[in-house]
Amino acid sequence: MAGSLKDTIRDDLNVARRERDKLRTTVLTMFLSEIRNKEIEVGHELGDDEVHGVATTAIKRRREAAEQMRGGGREELAAREDQEAVFLQAYLPPQLGEDEVRAFIRDAIAAGATDVGGVMKQVMPKAKGKFDGKELNRLVREALAG
Repeated sequence: MAGSLKDTIRDDLNVARRERDKLRTTVLTMFLSEIRNKEIEVGHELGDDEVHGVATTAIKRRREAAEQMRGGGREELAAREDQEAVFLQAYLPPQLGEDEVRAFIRDAIAAGATDVGGVMKQVMPKAKGKFDGKELNRLVREALAG
């Protein structure tokens, strides 16, 4: 492997700077500082999985901000937040499809999980960082109701 995910992000930042891509440069600079802040908080250098966690949080924050801006009629700002979320999405592992997640849910229920908490406890380790938690919760509730 060519190095850590952080190295990849730094390389991408340098490319964005060379190409004078202001938005990507800003997003990646902020993202690297969020990673650095997390490292200071936990007291060690983050591994790729932990960087995925920081990315997931950053994407979630941007999507929520975009929603609020749309609610306030600020479509151009919402579009920018969406664009930033798309840039950061590139640093997450490949996302799971809904069908794969439904199969995990069926397996958990077949293994004896009878409530949302029980199913989530079994499915979350497989889906963490690869599928939206809110969406997962909705699918679990659907499966248990059906």
